[in-house]
Amino acid sequence: MPLKSWSLATLLLVGLTFWARASVAESGSENAIYDPQLAEALGADQYGMHKYVLALLKAGPNRDQDKASAAELQRAHMANIQRLADEGVLVLAGPFLDGGELRGIYIFDVDTVEEARKLTETDPAIQAGRLVMELHPWYGSAAVKTVNGVHGKLAQQSP
Repeated sequence: MPLKSWSLATLLLVGLTFWARASVAESGSENAIYDPQLAEALGADQYGMHKYVLALLKAGPNRDQDKASAAELQRAHMANIQRLADEGVLVLAGPFLDGGELRGIYIFDVDTVEEARKLTETDPAIQAGRLVMELHPWYGSAAVKTVNGVHGKLAQQSP
């Protein structure tokens, strides 16, 4: 795949993955602060990593809704995100802020792309064709699973 077709978020996530692995490698083959209970609870492998499915949300072919309909789809989209996070299958989500074709990312804690596809099909914005998903198996830090819990302590209000 040509580098220019990679999104900034994909490159950032790949970089964070390598940084996390390098941080452990700097201390030698054994990590002095390794927490086996936390690693087990988060499903980490020996490198502190875990398999996920990364979803790139893209602008879909049907974006011609009136303002009220688009706002209702966005509200329903956000409610679906919250539901998936509450169920523990969506561990990270967020929009891109540049207004381009890439609209946001999800990281699903599921075993297969097919499982992630079924979850994305529950999104009203996907159903309406306002968004489409591109799904990829991804290997990242098991710590990503802690984002929702920490985020809940940081947000003063819901989006």
